[in-house]
Amino acid sequence: MLWIKALHIVFVASWFAGLFYLPRIFVNLALVPADSVAERARLLLMARKLYRFTNLLSIPAVILGLWLWLVYGIGRGTGQYWMHAKLAVVFLAIGYTHSCASLLKKLENNTSKRSHVWFRWYNEVPVVLLLVAVILVVVKPF
Repeated sequence: MLWIKALHIVFVASWFAGLFYLPRIFVNLALVPADSVAERARLLLMARKLYRFTNLLSIPAVILGLWLWLVYGIGRGTGQYWMHAKLAVVFLAIGYTHSCASLLKKLENNTSKRSHVWFRWYNEVPVVLLLVAVILVVVKPF
């Protein structure tokens, strides 16, 4: 079980590293001048590659987490309400990952109306999600 737990932590950390950096690329894309085609193309290439890598890392993170929950029973049983809250955070993180794909498509099509300030705030969401998930798992407040 410890190997599964260790791998789960590694994949979650890697997934979130991508979620921390991808919106930073979006901030830079929102700041690119209209006449800077090469810079825009380079940032879009970086964003596409990072999104694919981040999305791939989320899959083993979720599978290993489900394995810990369903096979080893971590978080199951009476009074384990922290796990329900953590699962909600996981669903939000998956949704956030998919929202990055939607935003990337809009940036690729040059149809995004979002400002660099909006993307800076959007960039803070995974920080909050990871903070809440870690507190739920370690502290188990309820």
